[in-house]
Amino acid sequence: MEAILQYFPELTPIQQKQFSDLRALYELWNSQINVISRKDVDNFYERHVLHSLGIAKVYAFQPGSRVLDVGTGGGFPGIPLAILFPETTFVLVDSIGKKIKVVTEVAAALGLTNVQAHHLRAEDVKGSFEFVVSRAVTAMPVFVEWVKNKIIKGKTIDGFPHGILYLKGGDLTDEFKNVPGKFNEYLLSTYFTEEFFETKKVIHWVS
Repeated sequence: MEAILQYFPELTPIQQKQFSDLRALYELWNSQINVISRKDVDNFYERHVLHSLGIAKVYAFQPGSRVLDVGTGGGFPGIPLAILFPETTFVLVDSIGKKIKVVTEVAAALGLTNVQAHHLRAEDVKGSFEFVVSRAVTAMPVFVEWVKNKIIKGKTIDGFPHGILYLKGGDLTDEFKNVPGKFNEYLLSTYFTEEFFETKKVIHWVS
């Protein structure tokens, strides 16, 4: 929690409590349904919460917008982002039903009314969204094909283009040779000093 407050000092008391409650909730559910690796539980706030919030360092979602989290697993990055942006709607989907059960229970326990969770494959999601977020669920060319038609074309009121915000690590040169559209890389080491983030990035893709 200290790191969360260090990098996001303007959290309200409600948001601070929600973030503080996250670890115990995931420890409870992880003992029943394995959604986080055992070693990552010990580094929960760094490797899951803060990593998810790296997207917020690149772009602050606007009230009233809709964000789709594909392959959310146990709720990352969607749940931390939903806490940070309570006036933005987050639709979290995963093809594994038991993981969506965890998402639903965690969101309810935190009182997150801006989270919708569905047991769906990305291709079967209905509706359109300003942004799609995810944590490296597949190779980028595949992911773009899954979601490109679900993104509302255009720009936000501050000029940031709608598109994908994808948490990924390493050298992506070869992977992006076959990806249509444009993309920018944002190094998370620019925002966070922890060693874990040295190779981590947010990829902003636009059609």
